[in-house]
Amino acid sequence: MRDLLPTRRRPALPPLLCAGGLLVGAVVLGLIVGAADLPVRGVCLALLDELPFVHLDHGLTPVQYAVLMDLRLPRVLAAVTVGGLLALAGAGYQGVFRNPLADPYLLGAASGAGLGATLVIVYAHGDSVGGVPVVPLASFVGAMGGVLLAYAIGATSNRSGGTANLVLAGVAVAQFLAAAQTYVQSANTDELRRIYSWLFGRLSGIGWADLRMVLPYALLSTVVLVLHGRLLDVMSVGDEEAAGLGVRAGRVRLVVLLAASLATASAVAISGLIGFVGIVVPHLVRRFVGGSYRRVLPMSLLCGATFLVLTDVLARTLTAPGELPIGVVTAFVGAPFFVLVLRGTRKVDV
Repeated sequence: MRDLLPTRRRPALPPLLCAGGLLVGAVVLGLIVGAADLPVRGVCLALLDELPFVHLDHGLTPVQYAVLMDLRLPRVLAAVTVGGLLALAGAGYQGVFRNPLADPYLLGAASGAGLGATLVIVYAHGDSVGGVPVVPLASFVGAMGGVLLAYAIGATSNRSGGTANLVLAGVAVAQFLAAAQTYVQSANTDELRRIYSWLFGRLSGIGWADLRMVLPYALLSTVVLVLHGRLLDVMSVGDEEAAGLGVRAGRVRLVVLLAASLATASAVAISGLIGFVGIVVPHLVRRFVGGSYRRVLPMSLLCGATFLVLTDVLARTLTAPGELPIGVVTAFVGAPFFVLVLRGTRKVDV
């Protein structure tokens, strides 16, 4: 747990600038790499041409321009959004639970999202209602419902404000919702392929409508989590000590949990289940910037976005012209790292 505690003051701006530069490079790489050949200069000029009062000759053919604007750009922006949100939510959960193994799916968000998506895939007639994609909407509602149910059970079972009962309630809710999802799948085997495609995570097919749907929730949860970095630093020394410094630990814990869950629900709503980002990225970030959440949270946001953009590039190039589910690639990277973290964790507070 030592790496969770703020140890010494380190400059914040250089790491943020470095992380921002890496993200820009990853985004450019994600836009030019793929089945269709897109020139770097043409892509950069085409993006600048979209700015107000800017008119540039990008030189792309109509087909190349359509590939860039209708396929690559929403996909890369989805990777930025999902990776950043999952890493940010992971850092927030780890701060609240003071546990380096906490992840965005801890409180039943994944199973709730899975059940919501499964129900819509099996029973809905069509992929959208009134122009709104129903699978992302259902998974968003399911994720938030799972988290709120776990929180309600945990809060009523543990009035002391601790976190152990909350985690146990999350485990129970997750198992129940997963069982319900399995039951629905077993009764509707014809739709299993679509369901598994969603459960393994995917960024292909994400459009501008999906991004617009989750953007307000993504922005709200990001602002709330980043602004609570200082309070998480204070809480890292213990609830009683934090209370002595004027911090209401229970209230901060509730706000961060809800914001992290909202970020998780926003991510899984458009991408399906993509594991390990929320564990791997915050841990790597701490190695470079220390344990202060004022640095860990924004750095996790930037590095998580970079990580998933690069992972998506691997997912669509390793087996080209085919494509691997991105959740499979993150699992190949994240599972060994998780084992290393587990072996290096001396004490777990749950």
